[in-house]
Amino acid sequence: MPPDTDTIVALSSGALPSGVAIIRLSGPQTKPVLESLSGDLPVPRLLTLRSLRLGTDIIDTGLIAWMPAPHSFTGEDTAELQMHGSPAVVRSLLRAIAAMPGLRLAEAGEFTRRAFLNGKLDLTEVEGLGDLIEAETETQRQQAVVRLAGGLSSQIAGWRETLLDARAEIEARLDFSDEGDVSGELPASVVASIEQLSVELAAAIESVGRGRIVREGLRVALAGPPNAGKSSLLNALAKSDLAIVSDEPGTTRDVREVALDLGGRLVFLVDMAGLRETESRAEAEGVRRAEAEIARADLVLWLIAPDVAPLEPPQTQPLWTVGTKSDLAPIPAEYALSATAGSGLSELLAALGRFAEDAAGAGAPALVSRERDLLALRAAQAALDRFISDGATDEFAAEHLRQASLALERLLGRIDTEHVLDRLFAAFCIGK
Repeated sequence: MPPDTDTIVALSSGALPSGVAIIRLSGPQTKPVLESLSGDLPVPRLLTLRSLRLGTDIIDTGLIAWMPAPHSFTGEDTAELQMHGSPAVVRSLLRAIAAMPGLRLAEAGEFTRRAFLNGKLDLTEVEGLGDLIEAETETQRQQAVVRLAGGLSSQIAGWRETLLDARAEIEARLDFSDEGDVSGELPASVVASIEQLSVELAAAIESVGRGRIVREGLRVALAGPPNAGKSSLLNALAKSDLAIVSDEPGTTRDVREVALDLGGRLVFLVDMAGLRETESRAEAEGVRRAEAEIARADLVLWLIAPDVAPLEPPQTQPLWTVGTKSDLAPIPAEYALSATAGSGLSELLAALGRFAEDAAGAGAPALVSRERDLLALRAAQAALDRFISDGATDEFAAEHLRQASLALERLLGRIDTEHVLDRLFAAFCIGK
C-alpha cells in the first residue's frame, strides 16, 4: 500500500467539554503547522507551554509535544496539543488546522494504521492495542498488554527461526545433492525441532478458547421453561431491574445480556425466552433465539421451579441445574436459591466466579484469542504435520515448511492484510 502523503489531525481525547482535550497530528506538514500556530518548534519529546494563535488571535494556551520522525508512534512527524477541553477551543483549532494545505481530518484508527504501515507495530500488536482500549476487566487488560508489548510477536519470531533453520538444511541438501560430503538425511536434531514446534503450535491452538473467554467474556445462558425465574435471577444477580418480570408466560421474547465483573473476569448473563411450543410467531422467534444462545453459551444454567412443569434440559455441556423460588418449596438441584428472598445468590455467584477463573486458565494470559489466530495456527500446524508424515528430504518437505512460515507471516500481518486491516481499524476510535 503506498504511503499517504496527507497530514492527519483529530481529537484524540474523550467527549467535550472536559478538563483537557488532546489534538493529535501526524504527517509531513506537522512541523509547519506547529510553527504556524506557536511561532517556533519546542524541544522534541518535551512538553512545552505555548500560546496557539491564528494570526494575532490567541485561541488558547496549553502544552505541546513535538515528536519528529522516526521516533514517534506512527513513525512520522507527530505532535500533540493539550488544550482546555472547551468545545469552542477544539472546534476552532480543528477547523483551522484542517483548512491548511495538505491536512485533513483523520479516519477511524488511521494513526494506528500508519504505525502498522511504517513498521512500528505488527498486526498482533495492533490487535492488542485495540483490545486494551476496549478492556473492561483486569484480566482483559493483562492479556491486551502482553499482546501489545509483542508477547505473541516474540513467540512467532522464535517459531519462524526454527522453520528457517530447517528450510536452510533441506535446501542445502537439495542444492548440493551431488556433492559427496553432503548427506541426504537431515540431522535428527532438525526433525526433532520441527516435531517440538508442532507440539508448541498444538498447545497454542488449545489456548485460543481460554484467550477468547478472557477477551470476549464468558457467556452464561439462563435457560428453562417459561416462568422458571430467569428474568428474576438476572435482576437479582445484576442488582437492577433490567428485565421485565411477570407471571404471564412468554413475557421475555428477546435476548438480554448483562455484564458482570467477577474477580476481574468478564461474565455475560444472558436472559432469554422460555422454551416451549407456541403458536405465537413472535414468541416462536424468541424461542429460536434462545436455542441459538444456548448453543453458543460457555455455560448453561438450567432453571427449574416448584410451580412450573419440568422440561427436559438440552443435551449440552457444561450445564448446571438451578432450583429457583426455593422460598415456595425445596427442589432438588445443584444450586437452590430464591431471587425474592435473596438466598443462595452469593453461592451461585461464587461458583460462577470459580468457573470463569478455570475457563480462562491460571497463570500467564493466553497470547492467542481470535478466530484469525486459530486459522493461522491450524494452517501452520497442518503444514508441519505434512512435513512429518511425508518425510523430510525432498522439495515437498521444503514447501511444507514454507507454507507453515507463510501462515505465521499472515498472522503477523506481513501478507494478505488489506481486508483484515479494513475490518480491524473500522472498530477503532477517531484519533487513535
